[in-house]
Amino acid sequence: MNPEIKVAPPGPKAKAIIEQDKRYSSPSYIKEYPLVVDRGEGPWIFDVDGNRYLDFMAGIAVASTGHSHPKVVQAIKDAADKFLHICGTDFYYDTFSKLCEKLAGYLPSMGPKKVFLTNSGTEAIEGALKLVRHHTRRQYIIAMKGGFHGRSYGAISLNSSKVGQRAFFGPLVPGVIHIPYAYPYRCPMQKKQAECMSACSCGTVLEKDWFLNHVDPREVAAIFLEPILGEGGYVMPPVKFLQDLRRICDEHGILLVYDEVQSGIGRTGEMFAASIFDVMPDVIVSAKGLGSGMPIGAIIAKEKVMTWPRGSHGSTYGGNPVCCAAALATLEVIEPLLPQVKRVGEHMLAGLRALQKQHKVIGDIRGTGLMIGAEFVDPKTREPAGQYVGELEQLAFTKGLLLLSCGKSTIRFAPPLVVTEEHVDAGLKVLDACLDELDERHGLKGSAPLDEKL
Repeated sequence: MNPEIKVAPPGPKAKAIIEQDKRYSSPSYIKEYPLVVDRGEGPWIFDVDGNRYLDFMAGIAVASTGHSHPKVVQAIKDAADKFLHICGTDFYYDTFSKLCEKLAGYLPSMGPKKVFLTNSGTEAIEGALKLVRHHTRRQYIIAMKGGFHGRSYGAISLNSSKVGQRAFFGPLVPGVIHIPYAYPYRCPMQKKQAECMSACSCGTVLEKDWFLNHVDPREVAAIFLEPILGEGGYVMPPVKFLQDLRRICDEHGILLVYDEVQSGIGRTGEMFAASIFDVMPDVIVSAKGLGSGMPIGAIIAKEKVMTWPRGSHGSTYGGNPVCCAAALATLEVIEPLLPQVKRVGEHMLAGLRALQKQHKVIGDIRGTGLMIGAEFVDPKTREPAGQYVGELEQLAFTKGLLLLSCGKSTIRFAPPLVVTEEHVDAGLKVLDACLDELDERHGLKGSAPLDEKL
């Protein structure tokens, strides 16, 4: 099966819905391109005009088991037949307790853990902010430049990826300090990639700058970061960076918090990206793929850290019984898929690197599992090719491939975890055709190759 465009999108039915949406919905919604979904099946999306799209973005890494996975759908139906809601903050039910136990069982090297269930990743971030300040009795939070954690007040205070997410919403939550994220390809210490990946000491920026000139570490409650930068460009950090942060936290009584909203729940070929680096946090925040599209998230913290008392935090809908059932079914589907995610991810990386040899606009390719980023740059200046990426996203849509960008000029490849090598090949074939067309449009045919050090 391949993408199939029967009617140039947006078709007549799509246009009517888009017009209705524009008239009544908030102008804050982004709407990347005029996709109007009718239904989904596995890695495929069908629009209201009968077009079939191959989904390489999974609703921003949410549809982890693919669209409408039968096991997840059946679990939702069975739960809905029993009861739709009884507040998990105040009462008990089986699926809530089972999901907490399941999530606490991952990453055994973290030690005993407790879990708080939320509606979303943003709510989990807000709760984690409260938790670390309450536990440590400290006020300051360190976050990363390029990071994204959500759109509520605490979350946007941690954000540093796009100024539009913060503009004119101040004053924001006080006490947040941003430091450079350890880019393996644009290291804050100005090292070359190979050197940085093998012996990066970017974490010592904290000790040699911030802790000497800006903030006393005894007042820092936690360091929040994405172990793999998401919206900031799908960037893999050097392991040494995370090791440095872990050491610094241990030395100063600071908590290390991983935002695994995008990288967790099998996306990297491990249940959590923390396993890839073998550097454990004190708190993990999860959501997105956890419910295969149902709204659920989680704060997973070391038992000795989740010390807030009865009534200090709660949620009316967090851990809703239908969402818990979806999450348990999702985890049941994903666990045996992890070897396939690694294998298909390697196949996608190889395919993208083959395209890189033909299209000099493709710069760095990075990632693991099915969390892969391809950066696009001007072949001559090596500057981010933001306009090219925007055109690529739109053109791919018209040809039946759903993509999303991140960072300054990176296309993220985060398809449902059920994709096969055949799906990847079909998608890369469309991508290649798009690149041919855009290279011609931008006069990039036969461009000089990129510096290998990029």
